Amino acid sequence: MAEPKKSKNKYERIELDNDFDANNHYYPRVINATIHPLVLHFLNLGNKRIINRYCHLHPMVDPKHLAHILEYQPRWFAWAGADLFHVTTAEGTRRMVVIETNSCPSGQKSMPLIAESQEQNGYRLLLEKTAKVKINAKTNKEDGALAVIYDKNYMEASGYAQTLCDVMEEPVHLVSFYLNDPKQIVRFTDDGWMEVNTGDDAWVRVRAAFRYVTQKPWNRLPIASKTLIINPVLSCLAGGRNKLMAAKAYEIFNAEVEEMNLQIHTPETIRDVRKAEIPLWVERFGGNAVVKVPYGNAGQGVYTITNQGELDEFMAEDASYDQYIVQSLIGNYNWSSKTSAGQFYHVGTIANKKNQIYVADLRMMISAGTGGWEPLIIYGRKSHKPLVRNLQECPYSSWDMLGTNLSIKKDDGWDTDTTRLCLMDRRDFNQLGIGIDDLCEAYIQTVLSAIAIDKMACRLYDDDLERFNVELFSSMNNDPHLLEEILVAPNQSASAALAALAEAAATASSS
Repeated sequence: MAEPKKSKNKYERIELDNDFDANNHYYPRVINATIHPLVLHFLNLGNKRIINRYCHLHPMVDPKHLAHILEYQPRWFAWAGADLFHVTTAEGTRRMVVIETNSCPSGQKSMPLIAESQEQNGYRLLLEKTAKVKINAKTNKEDGALAVIYDKNYMEASGYAQTLCDVMEEPVHLVSFYLNDPKQIVRFTDDGWMEVNTGDDAWVRVRAAFRYVTQKPWNRLPIASKTLIINPVLSCLAGGRNKLMAAKAYEIFNAEVEEMNLQIHTPETIRDVRKAEIPLWVERFGGNAVVKVPYGNAGQGVYTITNQGELDEFMAEDASYDQYIVQSLIGNYNWSSKTSAGQFYHVGTIANKKNQIYVADLRMMISAGTGGWEPLIIYGRKSHKPLVRNLQECPYSSWDMLGTNLSIKKDDGWDTDTTRLCLMDRRDFNQLGIGIDDLCEAYIQTVLSAIAIDKMACRLYDDDLERFNVELFSSMNNDPHLLEEILVAPNQSASAALAALAEAAATASSS
């Protein structure tokens, strides 16, 4: 008989007299890193100068329109991170392309200090300018405590907890909330309040929680909650953890800002694809494509397809969900997908001493405060192996030279391959081959994608009925397996909510 699964959940109480120890909240190589002067200059530009520079290079964009975009106040999605590729065409058309937008972006532990005197760095910038404002505006202290909940990345989660304690000047509960753990120490009451177990079965109500729960957060965190959650699960379903809905959000928002001559740049994307259809769409992209499970993260559920063997290997895997997306593949010029917008390929890193060029991405983390959006954190990641010109001569898989995610999933949790991390310091930044205009472009693209997802979240919430519009969501994302997972309320799944609505409609029509 198999031994009962042991609980990994952990509870800590962060007190005011605790010190923020940088060694606990940054990678060792970040501690003594010096931020690159170009990156520091970009972070100190401010939105007015970024608008001026961007519109100088894009004269068809009206500065007033771009200012309106950067001043946008999000309702659901106030903290975001986008992963972008720096790409070009053979004719020299360069752009930053959004690969995905994340509603729990990592990066604080990878960022050199912006100001030597402030070791809390981006942790404090985010919590002071975004979280504190929301907590003070939307909660009352007598309604409960503060918490940070997480299911990975303890290094950053604990950094957020200590900084939140300092910013709000009150203790913070740091609580893990793992998927399928046999002993949950976070629960929701029937009327929607989060509670955390502080030990000996003592439960404390939480008025506001900063969330770093990344793995299927919708199956533990209900959409309807009296506890303020930053970011709420609705932002995940609207695109922050749902690539299918993100693609639709980008398309709708692009139509909205087309007259402003603005656009979210993404790979060409085919949505709502059933597994059996995938070989047809891979063929449509010339045999080279990227297949994604829409609800994965940390590099999980992403498949680069460049040959029949890789396609067969993917098709042989068991399917957990009913929907996929298929995107054009960005690789070397000789084997990138040809799309309606042209053939884009990786600019890549500056060649090393062996004359090898690697794929690299850029993570841009942003947050919104009372003055609008601003950039917080930047870092890069490079692939395992260098790009090759000829796929037929490639001795390794396409994922080895195209995949950049650093997360490594293990049986007992997660690890990170920091050898491929590119810091924004004097040493690593120069490898990326990007300049300040590329950083401005990446920032604008990240803001546009975050707004698109926030607007989608607004569409998915019915203000008149004060509930998640499960009918609209199921129409746009018709995946029964996902609907079974989503908690609309503490004890009701989205599929159960749909069934109840259908039953009520049938009863009304027959009466």
